[in-house]
Amino acid sequence: MENYVYPFETILEVNKAKYIDGYKLLISFNTGEKKIVDLEGKLEGPVFKPLQNIEEFKKFKIDYTIEWASGADIAPEYLYEIGEPI
Repeated sequence: MENYVYPFETILEVNKAKYIDGYKLLISFNTGEKKIVDLEGKLEGPVFKPLQNIEEFKKFKIDYTIEWASGADIAPEYLYEIGEPI
């Protein structure tokens, strides 16, 4: 990754997130953009296992990105990349 160019002028952060349904969230980024992010099928590994319970998935909080009590979090860059602009 020697030649990797970070595509943002500032460090990307999640400002707000709202649960929509299923594993979909409406996410607002510090760039001013909003995207719908569908995490269904993308929460793999032991740290994400508790989130298979949708009620646990809904209990996220924001600390520059989305995180859960289980210790799981997802990089804001990944959320931005997979999100659908609205």
